[in-house]
Amino acid sequence: MALRKILRHSSSIANLYFPSTPLSLSFSNRFSSSSSSSETLNSETPTSSISIDRSSLYNPPDHSHLPNSDSELSKHLKGIIKFRGGPVSVGEYMSQVLTNPKSGYYINRDVFGAQGDFITSPEVSQMFGEMVGVWVMCLWEQMGQPQRLNLVEMGPGRGTLMADLLRGVSKFKKLVESLDIHMVECSPALQKIQHQKLKCVDEENAAQDSDKRALSFLVGSQIPVSWHATMEQVPSGLPTIIIGHEFFDALPVHQFQKVSRGWCEKMVDVAEDSSFRFVLSPQPTPATLYLLKRCKWAAPEEIAELNQIEVCPQAMELTETIVNRISSDGGGALIIDYGFNGVISDSLQAIRKHKFVDLLDDPGSADLSAYVDFPSIRHSAEEASGEVSVHGPITQSQFLGSLGINYRVEALLQNCTEEQAESLRTGYWRLVGDGEAPFWEGPDECVPIGMGTRYKVMAIVNKKQGVPVPFE
Repeated sequence: MALRKILRHSSSIANLYFPSTPLSLSFSNRFSSSSSSSETLNSETPTSSISIDRSSLYNPPDHSHLPNSDSELSKHLKGIIKFRGGPVSVGEYMSQVLTNPKSGYYINRDVFGAQGDFITSPEVSQMFGEMVGVWVMCLWEQMGQPQRLNLVEMGPGRGTLMADLLRGVSKFKKLVESLDIHMVECSPALQKIQHQKLKCVDEENAAQDSDKRALSFLVGSQIPVSWHATMEQVPSGLPTIIIGHEFFDALPVHQFQKVSRGWCEKMVDVAEDSSFRFVLSPQPTPATLYLLKRCKWAAPEEIAELNQIEVCPQAMELTETIVNRISSDGGGALIIDYGFNGVISDSLQAIRKHKFVDLLDDPGSADLSAYVDFPSIRHSAEEASGEVSVHGPITQSQFLGSLGINYRVEALLQNCTEEQAESLRTGYWRLVGDGEAPFWEGPDECVPIGMGTRYKVMAIVNKKQGVPVPFE
């Protein structure tokens, strides 16, 4: 079996009405507003929410919106609102904050790791990328070991996952020699870091191409690497394996609030004191169509219990793009993210320097992310094509454990220093543990927090490949 070989080597919504005038929202803690003129919703204020528990994060401190201290992005957002004569959706706000070409959060900086705003699983331990490599190897074998394979990573961060994956499968020359790597990355700054991490050398004719191309010499063999702004730009025609780790959580979400008149979309507006504030849309919005679709997929009693709902249109559309590619070219996709196996109520959070901060404070200086709605991905995939099968979600702990991370950590512990052993144990717990590490003897504020159950894993594969490891 491939796994052993690798381990040896390494319903629609009723009463959908909208108010005739915008309603200001006033929330406690998570959605604080500095606008003194905001109207509260009283009994209609939401009471249910889904909170995000990421490692080493704390409650947000109080923030003030100082006059005349607007960043370039804040000015840009206020310009959009003024030009339109009305507020923008939370989804558009989120999109501008994260990927504005000039001053978006992801565009011109390295936001990952201890010196950034948050740490992802690949940065925790090399074992994460190695286990994803095991999964890729197994699916490649199920595909019949094609001679050419598009290996796509969406939102590759620093390139750490891809680098560890390649080192993990480097002994399987036939697989390595089949690879065409495609990095879906919109940030020029991160593209440069990924280029260095994979030890790339630019091709001579790369400048003539619309997409950046290079050759990676990380594991000896020359592996073609290309960068693309979107998944749609990845060339088709070859069997394809797609990896999306902490990618879907950064796609813009739209939020809806239930009031006496029905469901209204939450928007971002500018208050009289020039600070940003939340209001409710006075009329139906384009995202309402996605709200209807999401509610159609849910049980009526599930919707009845909620006062807020988040939907992610881009996640639904991206899933369709992925499924169409897998259906036509063969292969599969692996989605790893923190999320919920049900309708998402209220999960959008801002993170700066490993702490939760106000969503509307200094746009572009903090990461915005939301829980991934895995059932929405499943339904989008199944409606897009009958040629694919969807598996999971299962917990990250189950996924990594089934692929052999326990054996891998034991092997690494046999030949390392005490300092390295401590790092391995800490990294292992963060990847597969649940809650605080029981073995920790250091400062309380540094205790490792396990992500093993908070993160979920889902696979979408062409039915011709059968059931992927470890979803049997």
